[in-house]
Amino acid sequence: MKSLEELKELRERFQKDLRVRKASDKPKVIVGMDSCGIDAGAREILKKALTEISQRDLDVVVTQTACIGECDNEPTVTVDLPNEPKIVYGDVTVDKVEKIIVDHVVEGNIVKDLVVAELNE
Repeated sequence: MKSLEELKELRERFQKDLRVRKASDKPKVIVGMDSCGIDAGAREILKKALTEISQRDLDVVVTQTACIGECDNEPTVTVDLPNEPKIVYGDVTVDKVEKIIVDHVVEGNIVKDLVVAELNE
């Protein structure tokens, strides 16, 4: 840190990231962070999802989950929009995260070629 201003900017950025991660009844992007997911690159997927949501200033929660039984399709990203089925995307790469955020979360269009499961609750 070189200045108090830098420290304030850092604190604001971390507070914004923390708000994005808190659970609520808001739309959610959930990254599978079990051992299979982490081995397949889920940490980078989580970072990219946080960046995309933050850059677009979306009111969306980004969180993580343990195993959902899709080990062959890791890393996974689940989009949970209110009053809609949860959509699980598989074999997600950093490049595909932006498409999922823009097409599904922002525009409401499921990215059909990446879907591995639809969870109706």
